[in-house]
Parts: sequence; structure tokens; C-alpha cells
Amino acid sequence: MESFERYQRQILLPEFGEEGQRRLRRARILIVGMGGLGSPAALYLARAGVGTLGLVDPDVVEISNLHRQVLFREEDRGRPKAEIAAQRLAAEVPGLVCVPYVESFGPGSARSRVREYDLVLDGTDNFPARYAVNDACVLEGRPNVHAAVEGLGGHLSVFATTEGPCYRCLFPEPPPPGLAPSCAEAGVLGPVAGLLGLWQAVEALKLASGIGRPLVGRLLRIDGAGASTREVRLRRDPDCPLCGEAPRIRAVESTGDVCEGAVPVGGGAEQTEIPLEIDVAAFARRRQAPGPPVVLDVRLAEELAVASLDGPVVHIPLHELPDRLGELDSQREYVVLCHAGIRSWQAVQFLRARGFRRVQSLRGGIDQWAREVDPSVPRY
Repeated sequence: MESFERYQRQILLPEFGEEGQRRLRRARILIVGMGGLGSPAALYLARAGVGTLGLVDPDVVEISNLHRQVLFREEDRGRPKAEIAAQRLAAEVPGLVCVPYVESFGPGSARSRVREYDLVLDGTDNFPARYAVNDACVLEGRPNVHAAVEGLGGHLSVFATTEGPCYRCLFPEPPPPGLAPSCAEAGVLGPVAGLLGLWQAVEALKLASGIGRPLVGRLLRIDGAGASTREVRLRRDPDCPLCGEAPRIRAVESTGDVCEGAVPVGGGAEQTEIPLEIDVAAFARRRQAPGPPVVLDVRLAEELAVASLDGPVVHIPLHELPDRLGELDSQREYVVLCHAGIRSWQAVQFLRARGFRRVQSLRGGIDQWAREVDPSVPRY
């Protein structure tokens, strides 16, 4: 049987088998964004035997895409990404159904598109589309396989399931304008985007075939520069405006202008003087040395009241950072602190893009500090 020969290596997996392959053949997966994440993910999902792929992207191929968007070639310049990808994948994999959508993903069509598929792979690179994917997935009851590239690293999780949180549980609202680097300021190393896209494909295949343990309630941080990974536990927020106990969001709403064709939101590609993160043990040593760094705490005031660090500390909540940038000295050394190291990472990206070269995110945040360095600090 031709299908067995094509997929026999994965069918041989005991947890997968022929039933897993049949589930893939019946699966319908929507990929939003055919860039550095969606392009490699689509290729592997197609070759794994997924029956139907929906491909959403409003843009055309540009020369700057080719270093990381592996589905496209030089001769594709100026042509719609979704259409090129659908034609190429369908030609390579017999029986594959590819549906191109040359359109932006937003309030007008988000829910109707998501409703037609079993799960969504979020390959977007801007906040409006990212929130639209999350909100549509929650409202339509579809898993959201999310990833984001951050220069030489990134993160990955599965949101919008009945067992775990959604993207808004971490970030209830998009950051203020100016917090994330602009399209021209951000950068990405091609293989890092490819690595995250392939990891998204693995998560999508697990969900579609019913095998393994998906990244639900867990966020995987990938550091390409240091060749390391770290897992952060996530919990559903009972006060989440979308999936919480008293939801206030009941439709996909506009969260701002979409920067079409932008590179992923995150750190720039230029080399920096010091690593983007510092672990709690190294930070503890630095605090005891002459001239310790200033702690920039980007948590909310109510969090600060529960647990805080002694020493030189500046408190500027993350959402206020763009308006209060003048309170900081770009020549000083800062270690940015939040609860689990996610908001501090965002703050470091923002500051690095604006000339602060001596800022680092405290890996694992104050929660990691309490667990490994100072148990007297309350955990929350």
C-alpha cells in the first residue's frame, strides 16, 4: 500500500500506529502566517500525512523572506505566499488538500476560519494577529499551537484548551504602542525560526493523532545562543478577560494595526554586550559584588506588595515602561525582574532596542529566586 510505504517509519511507532495515521489523514489544521514559523511547519505537517491544511497569509514573497521561509524560492518574489505554499505542498504530497487564504487574519474572518479546522498553528509575527488567533481559538474551542521568535531564541506553548490557559492568561492586553520593536528594528536568525516552527509541527501532530503530552500549561523557552531550553509552568487565570470565570470578551476584537510582513516581535539581530538573561545563582553573586546592578521590577504594584527584593530597586510596571523610559539611565546595569521571567524578557527586548546594552532578564523571576536562593521570599 503506497500510503503505508510513505508513512511507515511513523506508523511503526508503538504509540502512533495505523490508527494515528488515519487520524492525521482526517485532521484539518489551519496555519496562520506562512513565514519563518508557518513555512517549515506546513512542510512537515504535509509530509506527515495531515489530510487538510488551511494556509492564511496576506503577503507576497520578498527577497528578505528567503533566508528563513523555506517553502519559497527566488522566482516566487511578488507572488502570494499562501497560494505558492498551497500549490507546492499539494504537488509534493498526493491526496493532500491545501486551501489558501490570501487575507489578513482579524475580526472579520477569524472565527469562521478557525471553526472549519480542528486546531490552529499560530505562525503570526505581530500582536493584533496573535490576539485574534488566541481569541478565535478560545471562542470556537480549538487548540492554539503558539510560538514566537525572539532574535536568537523564542518560546512555544499550546493555548486555548479545556485543560490549560490561553494567551490572555499571560498577557491580558497587547502591550502599549512602542513597547515591542518595530518591523525594521527586529531581527531573527533563520534556523531559530525553523526550529520553533518544527516544534510547532510536533505539537500539532501530537494533538491531531492523540499521542504524547502536549505543551498545555507549560511554556518552553528556547535559547539558541546558549543551546538550552527551559520550561515555565503556566496556570489559567480565573480573572482572564477571555477564558476566566467571568469573561468580558465574547468576540474577536481589533487590537491595533497589523504590520504585514513584519519580522517576529522580539530582540534585534545585532550582537549585544551581555547575555539577555541571568540565572538566579549568578545574580545572587552579582548582588554581593561591588557595584551591583539595579533591579528593574516590572510587576504590578499588588505583586510588589506580596514579594519583593531588597537593595537598589526601580519599580516601573511593564505597561508603563514606554512612558517612563526617561527615568532610566541607558548606561547603567539593570536586572529586570517579574514573577516568572516572561514580562522581564519582553522588557529587556524593548530596552535593548532602545540603546540599553547592560540589561538582563532574571531567568525564572522572583519565583525562581524564592525557590533556589531565598526561601523567605513569599511565593504566589
